Amino acid sequence: MSQPVQKNTLYVGGLAEEVNEAILHSAFIPFGDIKDVKTPLDQATQKHRSFGFVTFLEREDAAAAMDNMDGAELYGRVLTVNYAFPERIKGGEQGWAAQPIWADADTWFERQQQEEEMQRLQAEQQAAMKAAEELHRKKLAEEREGEKEEETETKADPMAVAEAEALKQQNT
Repeated sequence: MSQPVQKNTLYVGGLAEEVNEAILHSAFIPFGDIKDVKTPLDQATQKHRSFGFVTFLEREDAAAAMDNMDGAELYGRVLTVNYAFPERIKGGEQGWAAQPIWADADTWFERQQQEEEMQRLQAEQQAAMKAAEELHRKKLAEEREGEKEEETETKADPMAVAEAEALKQQNT
């Protein structure tokens, strides 16, 4: 998943510890009007993380700055200057996104509704399957009972037959 580059924002890597936003602004102002300069801070040390972003008002100024400053030296360190990717904000559907977490709220709700509907349909299907299995079991049980009754009718108990004959003989 590639993100589009921002043609008027430059990534500036390889910054020395002494470089702050004011120095970075001063180094890039000769190329055109600057809208914003940022040097993200490391949360633990509260120092910049050796890179920053410079946003120009015009794309042409950003291109000129990149052409002239990539490989240049600032405070004894060689700079790497490229077009920046959009600022990524934690959240969104893929974990990191170029929009705030609430931007995909509608799709999240739609997905939740689809999942709930799918679960409801699966539960209905399982209930129907159980009912069909139960009906099938009852039919099989009834057929077996019918077979047993037929067997007892056709195959009379020999003891009962003998007793019936003995009773007939006694009565006659």
